[in-house]
Amino acid sequence: MEPVKQVSNVELHYEGKVYSYPVIEGTEKERAINAQSLRKDTGLISYDPGYGNSGSCISNITFIDGEKGILRYRGYAIEDLAPQCTFIEVAYLLVHGYLPNQSQLTHFSRLLNRNSLIHEDMRNFFRNYPEHAHPMAILSAMVVSLSSFYRELDMPASEEIDLTVARLLSKIRTLAALSYKQSIGEPHIYPSSKLTYVENFLNMMFSSPVANYEIDPIQVRAFNKLLILHADHEQNCSTSAVRLVGSSGANLYASISAGICALWGPLHGGANQAVIEMLEAIRREGLTIDKCIEKAKDKNDPFRLMGFGHRVYKSYDPRARIAKEACQDVLNKLGIKDELLDIAMQLEERALNDDYFKERNLYPNVDYYTGITLRAMGIPTNMFTVFFAIGRMPGWIAHWLEQKDDKDQKIGRPRQVYSGPNLREFVPIEQRP
Repeated sequence: MEPVKQVSNVELHYEGKVYSYPVIEGTEKERAINAQSLRKDTGLISYDPGYGNSGSCISNITFIDGEKGILRYRGYAIEDLAPQCTFIEVAYLLVHGYLPNQSQLTHFSRLLNRNSLIHEDMRNFFRNYPEHAHPMAILSAMVVSLSSFYRELDMPASEEIDLTVARLLSKIRTLAALSYKQSIGEPHIYPSSKLTYVENFLNMMFSSPVANYEIDPIQVRAFNKLLILHADHEQNCSTSAVRLVGSSGANLYASISAGICALWGPLHGGANQAVIEMLEAIRREGLTIDKCIEKAKDKNDPFRLMGFGHRVYKSYDPRARIAKEACQDVLNKLGIKDELLDIAMQLEERALNDDYFKERNLYPNVDYYTGITLRAMGIPTNMFTVFFAIGRMPGWIAHWLEQKDDKDQKIGRPRQVYSGPNLREFVPIEQRP
């Protein structure tokens, strides 16, 4: 953990008294008021719905500057990592804090292969889910069930961290593919030691005993990029859920399962699916681009441009540019002329040149092009959020480990401002009207 330093103080004047609180600064000059003793000193708490102005921890994993459109993992720019690394290299970076050399990467890759199978008894679980059970429901339940088959991680040696990380990263990919096969009634495909991480996932998804799946290197490269783009994103909803559950002392599997459930929400991991549904509705209803822009500006119209704007980014999401390039690569290679992509690009062009959107910092985010790419590769819409969960796994693990090792962390316990009734007199049941 890189040290933060105190750079100044702020004063709070309240009820005739003056309270002083230190201002701390991180390595990228981000500043925060250290108000840990605020309630003890004054009886006050801060009211901050959504925690948009509250720092829950000090972390050295990911840096975001929303105003400048910067995203870095462990100091490395996303623009450098996405085109030059595999997802496994980036996963190693997030968990360990440094990029692996060839020997370390080979060792880690072997661990992934060795731990890609799930316990055979777990396969029985799949048979008892309803045929059309949502893959995210299956995935969250299966991940927490891993704790019944594999030993929990306490505060381990480096080798045990590698084993546990490899186990989760590898098995979540297998569980995801099996949940898809279960939903369409096809036999499960086992992972292969001859294939890379992404190749294995795509093969388990699309191969079958009666149809060999041709692995396309361009699709593999695009899928790697998209996983890297999703690998971590600071203290978002699902990562905060992992940290909050982990703060209670819950094991890694339970904490990750909580993150998967948080990601399932349409305002978080379901956003790329919402983009596809919006584009399909535009095509189905025959809306012009001008009409879409007009409807998006109308406060009384429920229509929204999905995939535009971001809670943190107030400029173009740096991940969106890379996702757009990956999308075009896949569609060009497959020779697909996708009407939805045409609509998406026209909408983007119009919005980027419209003062209404520019004044409100509404730019495309990573979800805008991701769904089109996944759709072109044959991944069904209900698997989009599962894909997101696979990508986010190394970030969740890194944050769980970081919190576990942080001596300043306590069990998460936000306060509230109560707005209910005052003390009421109890009335026995026979006297109640």
